Amino acid sequence: MTVKEQQRISRHTLMWLLITNIVILSPLYEQVTLWSLAICAICIFWRIGIYLGRVAKPPKWLVTTLAFSSAMTLAMVASKIGVLTAMVNLLILGYALKYIEMRNRRDVRAVVLAGYFLIAFTFIDQQSLLASLHLLAATMINTCVLISLYHDEGNFKYAARLGAKIILQSLPLAIILFLVLPRLPPLWMVPLQNGAQTGLSDRVSFGDIGKLTRSSALAFRATFNGNAPSNDKLYWRAIVLEDYNGRDWTQNPRIIEAQSALSTSLPTTALSRLVANSSTIDYQIIAEPSAQHWLFALDVATSQDLGIKHLADFSLYANRPIDQRRLYQVTSFNELMMDSQLSDSSKTTNLTLPSGSNPKTRALAQQFAINYPNNVQRLNAMMRYFAQQPYYYTLQPPSVGKQQIDDFLIENKAGFCVHYASAFAFMARVTGIPARLVTGYQGAEFNPSAGYYGIYQYMAHAWVEAWLPGKGWVRFDPTAMIAPERVEQGFDAFFDPESTYLMDNPFSALAYRDNALLNQMRMQFASVDYFWSVWVLGFNDQKQQRVLEEILGEVTRTKLTIFILISLCIIGLTIAYSAGLIQFHRSSDKHLNAYYSVCKLLRQRGLGRAHHEGPLDYNKRVAAAFPDIAEDFDNLTQYFITIKYQNLSKRRHRRFSRLLIKQSRWLKINIIKQRLALNKTNT
Repeated sequence: MTVKEQQRISRHTLMWLLITNIVILSPLYEQVTLWSLAICAICIFWRIGIYLGRVAKPPKWLVTTLAFSSAMTLAMVASKIGVLTAMVNLLILGYALKYIEMRNRRDVRAVVLAGYFLIAFTFIDQQSLLASLHLLAATMINTCVLISLYHDEGNFKYAARLGAKIILQSLPLAIILFLVLPRLPPLWMVPLQNGAQTGLSDRVSFGDIGKLTRSSALAFRATFNGNAPSNDKLYWRAIVLEDYNGRDWTQNPRIIEAQSALSTSLPTTALSRLVANSSTIDYQIIAEPSAQHWLFALDVATSQDLGIKHLADFSLYANRPIDQRRLYQVTSFNELMMDSQLSDSSKTTNLTLPSGSNPKTRALAQQFAINYPNNVQRLNAMMRYFAQQPYYYTLQPPSVGKQQIDDFLIENKAGFCVHYASAFAFMARVTGIPARLVTGYQGAEFNPSAGYYGIYQYMAHAWVEAWLPGKGWVRFDPTAMIAPERVEQGFDAFFDPESTYLMDNPFSALAYRDNALLNQMRMQFASVDYFWSVWVLGFNDQKQQRVLEEILGEVTRTKLTIFILISLCIIGLTIAYSAGLIQFHRSSDKHLNAYYSVCKLLRQRGLGRAHHEGPLDYNKRVAAAFPDIAEDFDNLTQYFITIKYQNLSKRRHRRFSRLLIKQSRWLKINIIKQRLALNKTNT
């Protein structure tokens, strides 16, 4: 066989490359720009044409030009799409372009190596159960490409079986390392992407929350240690908005500026009251990726997890944006007062209104101030006003003009949570009561299979916190006056899913809630994904210590070392047995065992010896299928026949016995070393 023939890429390998190219690139669709996706599609269709013999390989100058142009384009748009996204697109384009200009096995190995890099990056970005299974399959298929380089062109099934076997054999070692390796902090930080954000924002206008009600995406999950609060108590605070310009509510700059010097504990005003007998609720949150810093908690909350800070407005804040699932522990204090004393600057901020805005609402608020001099009575009267007047709760309110609150409160009288919360906070400020808007989520869906509460994007909500002397910040939710079932029973009790979060997501799993069987299946799968998040993605030092204590008792360095060595020995023996290097069920005839051990390896290569087949006939088939070992196997066969079927003196018997055993060991080692190159000539 010439060197050129040896370097030829078989159709078997090309077929595996077509599969692995699609499998590896498919989960990266969110990171790929539109024109990068177009180039990848062209490369795939071009390679299909090459595979079918319809088109020729592209000239090198064309591939080089495309690569150079792509790199220059990515350099120019890197500031807009983000450095990480640009780097990923560059790797994807290199992977795709190399894919169509492959000419020999070295090029295939380069493509496979780039494929492993893309799989590793995807796993950093996507760690859900489905994504992990997808990437495990992608790793196996990428490995099959390497196997196909050195195997029979038509033996597609064998390459798939061997690739799966290699991956499965690596899993026990991966599990052992996962259990025993210390949970070290990351050695580097992945650059942030400039991708689209999901969920709540630190700027809210009249229509923003309404957009989230059209999303069925999961926002986070909560698991309580003990009894959970009722649905009407599940107000998940996320962002506090104190500035209002007549159009948008935004976070105050003093909070943003203070984020660089955040405290890892509750504000000092709250710590002074922790000694009181405040009832607490302990729970854990698994937040979905949002590309934002905001975390979720009930009422006044604290978390001792690393990388979580507490803002002065009693909200939780992550040091880095949540770019992958984040598990953290939370303790909430139901009766803890928020800011028993209000600073002058904070009071001014939460009383400020744009001059001349919404005159009709101002007049209404001043009438409340005259009729109800007491702050508490006034706020309660404002709440009753929404129930007494013909207000309507809808996710599709009429449009408003420049005087937004006037148009809503006096004219339209139709809106959703942001409308009512904005109007209430505005009126409170007019009458001299500090008030601010809070956005987060209200309610939850309980999953009885796993015992957690799922909170979805369509549950996004806005309410008001007003400051009262001796009570601090107190929650007021005008929505509860207009649509009490929305708060007490949840979003689905008031709105039709088909006209809200299922309108843009008709194939969402939430669409099958009314079908008992399908809903049960949805819950079961969500439970599996939840336990994956808790025990794999959330496997921290405490859980690692707990698992090791269940296995070893008291965890010591000696016990841990012995556990690792025993595990490695078991794994090594299993792999050696599957490769035919050792056998546990052996005949008493060592010569027969030596000969059959080689035959077993060849059977694993797709050339098994039939029960009725004699050694000479089998020897001929081996010589035809595997010429590289034909001479060695012929020697083994002759030694075996000589010992089994000839009368030998003791001296000659010992001599041929040594030769047979030695030849058997040599052949097994040779087959193991060359096992990826043997079937090439089996045509």
